[in-house]
Amino acid sequence: MFIHNFKYALKTLFRDKMLIFWTFAFPIILGTFFNMAFSNIENSEKLEIIDIAIVDNDEFQNNQLFKETFIALSDEENENKLFNIKYVTEEEAKQLLEKDEITGYMILEEDSPKIVVTTNGIDETIFKYAVEEIVTNGKIVENLMKKEIEQGLDSGTYNLYNLDYGKIYKSVLEKTQNQEVKIKNISNSNLSYTMIEFYTLIAMSCLYGGILGMVAINKNLANMSSNGKRVSVAPTSKGNVIFSSILASYITQLIGLSLLFVYTILVLKVDYGTNLPLIILLGIVGSLAGLSMGLAIGTILKANENVKTGIVIAVTMLGCFLSGMMGITMKYIIDKNAPIINKINPASMITDGFYSLYYYDTLDRYYFNIISLLIFSIIMVIISYTSLRRQKFESL
Repeated sequence: MFIHNFKYALKTLFRDKMLIFWTFAFPIILGTFFNMAFSNIENSEKLEIIDIAIVDNDEFQNNQLFKETFIALSDEENENKLFNIKYVTEEEAKQLLEKDEITGYMILEEDSPKIVVTTNGIDETIFKYAVEEIVTNGKIVENLMKKEIEQGLDSGTYNLYNLDYGKIYKSVLEKTQNQEVKIKNISNSNLSYTMIEFYTLIAMSCLYGGILGMVAINKNLANMSSNGKRVSVAPTSKGNVIFSSILASYITQLIGLSLLFVYTILVLKVDYGTNLPLIILLGIVGSLAGLSMGLAIGTILKANENVKTGIVIAVTMLGCFLSGMMGITMKYIIDKNAPIINKINPASMITDGFYSLYYYDTLDRYYFNIISLLIFSIIMVIISYTSLRRQKFESL
């Protein structure tokens, strides 16, 4: 019975022209427009070395981690050099920023970094992410130093009254081999504003699966369709029917996402880099988030299918806008002024996962976004399940 319902739901979805358009055709059409609009703009664009300033106060001089990291990131012999750095006073830094001679400056206050910029852009974002990563690394090194001291005291290697913190610090850095911030300059190969647009395009395609989820649940609601009425009175497991419909929707969504990847890679020649399997995994999990969002909207709202479809599309486009589809600086603006929005925005989770694959050597941030999307999906499913259980009809 499950297989029969699954096949029926799959055939029904593929016969719906509106669903086929939004799931298969629209992302491909939009991707084509992106390629036509941006491909010739940035063929020779590269990530330039960013000019910044560091306020050279006592706190910065006493913070070995920040000093060593910025020295490494501005080393002329470092092939991944990111910054040209001027060590100045706070007043001089303000003057340099007013004259647009630097992208921004950083000042340490009570061992907490403060970044000052006047505009929002890719350079400012990289500067911000670099400082965030240094702070994260600092916490790791601090924890490792505590363990190193505890182990040294227990073994007799260190004397409690004669601890050489500088030597211990260097020892920890050597063991972790993690002196440098994990941001790479690989712009010569694939940094492009166009890539950011394609990342948001994939996020949009994933969330458009919400339409499929909404349609799948509508066809099984007694107050939404004649098929739903038959399901309600049929002597079969309603859970079985609903799950087979949802699974058919998810398979359809993944087929649409696969077509988008094939089209952008083989036809538009989009280079997703060496992390394509991880990008595909992120797309699969993102599609689950989009589908579950559609399920929640379909079960909660008491409206006809057209209204629900419009709401799913509106929510998807708003999420993509906030994640940078219509302006690559928007995500940074939201992160800076209202970070909670991007924490709960699935489109932002997906694009942030892509950014983490590009900017970081480790996968910590990538897996954080994967887990966030899974949690979002579980919450949406719980909401849908609870709403379905509460629905009762006096007559059909």
